[in-house]
Amino acid sequence: MNTLLYALFHALRCHRWLRLLACAFLFTSLGNGLTQVMVFGLLLDWQAPASLLTMAYLFATLPGFLGSLVGEKLCMRYSPVHLLLLTEGLGLLALLFPLLGIQYHSVTALLAVQSTEAFLMGMTWPALTLLFRRGLSEAELPAATCLENMIFASQVLVGTGLGIVLFHHLPALALVGIDALTFAGSLLMLVLTGKALPSLAPEHAAEAEKPVAVRWQTLVSQQKRSLLLLPALAAVGSPAMALLPALAQHIEPDDATGLALPLLFARSMGQLCGPLLLKRESLARYAGQNRRLLACLGLFLLSYGAIPLLPGMQALGVVFIAHLASNIVFAAGTYSVLSSFQAAQVSAASGKAWRWQTISAALFTCVTAVAADALGPVEALYGVSGGALLIVVGIMMRYRR
Repeated sequence: MNTLLYALFHALRCHRWLRLLACAFLFTSLGNGLTQVMVFGLLLDWQAPASLLTMAYLFATLPGFLGSLVGEKLCMRYSPVHLLLLTEGLGLLALLFPLLGIQYHSVTALLAVQSTEAFLMGMTWPALTLLFRRGLSEAELPAATCLENMIFASQVLVGTGLGIVLFHHLPALALVGIDALTFAGSLLMLVLTGKALPSLAPEHAAEAEKPVAVRWQTLVSQQKRSLLLLPALAAVGSPAMALLPALAQHIEPDDATGLALPLLFARSMGQLCGPLLLKRESLARYAGQNRRLLACLGLFLLSYGAIPLLPGMQALGVVFIAHLASNIVFAAGTYSVLSSFQAAQVSAASGKAWRWQTISAALFTCVTAVAADALGPVEALYGVSGGALLIVVGIMMRYRR
C-alpha cells in the first residue's frame, strides 16, 4: 500500500507527539463543527436572507487574514506548540459569543463567533506547518499533508455529523457546553504533545533555525506557483460553498435546514475522502501539473452547477463529488508549500498562502453576495464561479512548471 492514508498511519506509529496532536485537533474539529451547525441552523431557523447567509461564510473566512499575520509573527518568537495552546485557550473564551447570540437572538454575536474562529484558524496554520516541517522528515511530508486535510475536513465532518443529529434534539446552550468540553480536551492533548515532542537531533539542527520572512521578488517560479494554488482553489470554491445554504433554500424552501445540514456533511465527506484516494507519489504529480488541477476545479464547478437541477437528496452525491475533486487541489497546494520551502521559510510561506487564500475567498464571496441578491443564488453560482475559473486558468498558465 502506498496511499496517503498509509503514509499517515506509518507516521502516527513512529511519532507519539503526532498522535497526541491528531487527538487535540480531533477535539477541536468536533467543537468547531458543532458551532458551525448551530450558527447556520439558527440563521436558517430565523429565516435569514440569502445575502446574509452568504456573508456568514465571509465572516467565517476573512479574519483569517489577520490571524495568519499574527501567527506568522508569533512563530518567530515562540514555540509552535505554545502558539497552538494560545489559540485553543482563546477559542474557549470565544464561546461567550454564541451564548450572547442565543440569549439575545443576536445575529451579530453569531457572526462574531464565526469571525473569531477564522482569526484563530489563521493563527494556527503557520504554527502547524512549522511544527510538521520541524518534526517530520522530508519523506514524511505527504503524511503531514494528509493529516492537515483530515484536520480541516473533520472540523465539519465530525462536528457536523454529530450536530445534525443533536441540533433539533438538544437546546443550543447544550451544544455550546459540548463545544467547551472539546476545547478543554484539546488543551490537555496539546500540553501532552509539547511534553512528548523530542528535541531535534543535531543533524536536524538547521530545521530549528529562526523563521524568516518570504518575499515574492526573491522566489523562483515553482515557489510562486506553490503560493498561488490555495488562492486559486478559494477563488473557484468560495462562491459555491458560500451559496450552499442559499441553494438549500432554493431547492427546499419549506425545509431548508433539513437539507442544508446534510449538504454540509456531504461536503465534508468529500473533503476528507478526496486526498485519501491519491497515492503518495501522485501527490507530487498533481501539485506539478496544471492539467490535473484544472480538471479537478472544472469537475467541482460542474458538480455544483448541477445542484439546482436535482431533487433535494440527489444533490448530496453531487456535493460529495465536487469536494472530492476540490480537496485533491487542497492537498496538492498544502504539499507544494511544505515541499517547496525550507523549514526557516515554511511558516512565513504558509501564512502568506493562507492570507492570499483568505483575500481570494473574501473578494469572490463579496461579489457572490451582491450577485445573489440581484440575480438569485443559482445565477450567482454560474456567473461568479465560472468567471473565477477562467481567471485561475490564466494565472496557472502564467506560472506553469
